[in-house]
Amino acid sequence: MFWRGRKKNDGGREPRAASGAGTGGAPQRPPAVPPAAGGASSDATTQFLTGDSDVDRRTVEVLLRMIARVSEARDLDPLLVDIVDHSVELTAAERGFLILLDDAGQPYIKVARGRDRKEVQEDLRFSRSIVRSVLETQQPRLATVQSDADALELSRSVYDLKIRAVMCVPLAAASAGLPKVRGVLYVDSRVATREFDHRDLGLFAALSQHISIALENARLHRDSVERTRLEASLELARAIQKGLMPPVPRDVHGIDVHGWYRPAERASGDFYDFVHTSDNRLAVVVGDVTGHGIGPALITASAQSSLRSYLQVVAGMADAVSRVDRDLSARMEEGLFVTLLVVAVDDAGRIEVVNAGHEAPLLWRRGEFHRCQGPTGVALGMLPEVPHEVCASLQLESGDVFVAFTDGLVEAHPAGQRESLFGIDRVRTLVAELALRGASAEEITRSLAEEALAFSGGGQEDDITLVVIRKL
Repeated sequence: MFWRGRKKNDGGREPRAASGAGTGGAPQRPPAVPPAAGGASSDATTQFLTGDSDVDRRTVEVLLRMIARVSEARDLDPLLVDIVDHSVELTAAERGFLILLDDAGQPYIKVARGRDRKEVQEDLRFSRSIVRSVLETQQPRLATVQSDADALELSRSVYDLKIRAVMCVPLAAASAGLPKVRGVLYVDSRVATREFDHRDLGLFAALSQHISIALENARLHRDSVERTRLEASLELARAIQKGLMPPVPRDVHGIDVHGWYRPAERASGDFYDFVHTSDNRLAVVVGDVTGHGIGPALITASAQSSLRSYLQVVAGMADAVSRVDRDLSARMEEGLFVTLLVVAVDDAGRIEVVNAGHEAPLLWRRGEFHRCQGPTGVALGMLPEVPHEVCASLQLESGDVFVAFTDGLVEAHPAGQRESLFGIDRVRTLVAELALRGASAEEITRSLAEEALAFSGGGQEDDITLVVIRKL
């Protein structure tokens, strides 16, 4: 409990005041419990009230004011300075330090304040041994120096600075239910008559908890700002990427085409494209960058842009893919690669296929599926010195359906059931049913997507992209 009754006896002391004059101008606050010389206290309590209504009212007012400031503050540094200033005033210390640990675990002074709310600018040494002990044990500690031997036992800095009383508490004691913050609140005094007691330690610990809350609030606010900034960046990336997806071409004689994609996250590592080549054919592109999210999306944009440019100026489709491979390989991080399928089709329905490590496409013709490619090349970014080649040439016939897709389609699965995949057999069955009914390229595309998503329960772990070409 916080209240401690006021009592007197022959050897008793009057309750201490919040401040006052004493030896060397230091406020005098006689200890209620005599601490051992050079000793540590491991049983500090929050019994910091004295029983003197005026003193206790001022103490509680300060703590309530700190609570209000911590809850309302948005600027962390002035708040920390204010709390350290109050620590010095309420404990009648000479100096107060807020000491935190850097990423390497080394202590550094975040705030250093003296009396009269002034910054400590001269000797900033403190008892590192006491700070280290409090950080390791997460227990508060106070010490009174009654001799040079006591001072040397604590640390050389205590001896050199003639420090007579030291008090140090961890930020966010475990019993407070707060997250552990790497640091301490520390005060000391050189006044020979000044001693810190358990009531000082309880009050000091309460102030340290306010610092812990302030630091945690600042971290949460910073995380919230960063999260908001990231969300905005991802949304912008999604919008940009969606804008890069081309309109479905309607000007290819005798050919019906349609494309569809859905990212697993806001930004996709998949893409499709329709490009009119330098020899007046329509190049249908499906690509898949390893992974998904903002990183693969950047590679996707680069690959799509480069391929589009080369296909429009380079005569050979395989040569265009080889050039993109060399360009990307020089810029991609190790371990990343792009699988790519490029299908060039002319008005007569003649098709050439270049496959760089991608899923094999399907060709449905009069109730049967046919192989529509030879050996595939390697994915872009793996062996850029190896040129890519056309792996298949064929003639589409009336009613033929050609389907290209990324692995996110066949690997779609219900949440937590990685072994239960949508699979290529379901894709074949659905394509055959729709093709027999004479469904359009758009109907086939959307039906495949809807069935895969329904199978997976609406969720997906990978991007899904597919393009359908149908010969009218």
